[in-house]
Amino acid sequence: MRALCMTQTPSHTIRILFVCLGNICRSPMAEGVLRHLAAEQSLKLEIDSAGTADYHIGEPPDERAQQACSGRGVDITGLRGRQVSPEDFHRFDYILAMDTENLRRLRAMQPAGAPARLSLFMDYAPGPQKGMAVPDPYYGDSQDFDEVLNMLELAAQGLIKQVCQA
Repeated sequence: MRALCMTQTPSHTIRILFVCLGNICRSPMAEGVLRHLAAEQSLKLEIDSAGTADYHIGEPPDERAQQACSGRGVDITGLRGRQVSPEDFHRFDYILAMDTENLRRLRAMQPAGAPARLSLFMDYAPGPQKGMAVPDPYYGDSQDFDEVLNMLELAAQGLIKQVCQA
């Protein structure tokens, strides 16, 4: 893959948290993709994922998510679901939601004075996908997981470019 940090790499560790509803599909896939891209470029990023709901705490990512990621050389088998905590809003620089409902929940949860920047992950994607919600593939098939992975890869590349310019 081509280098995404054309200008410079960040001088400090940037902390990024991806958030979806249950933390077994979209957000662990996003975590895996960004970890993979950051490792390829030796970027100092701390990357995690969580859910706004407590449905899947301690569970591994959905098998279809694992398979889609594995097909692109991204291993998410060791990840486990967890719920967003108030401390996350102080620990992470960026908290990136997969859709507007989860972004709304995050804004309602954010403690006063917490510095984390909240936005949609797709705000970092180029072109017409910028600002879109990442659809939940949970009730779909393997093709839905592949399409979500395509979206996540685009946004991850855009996020890395932004982080390198900051």
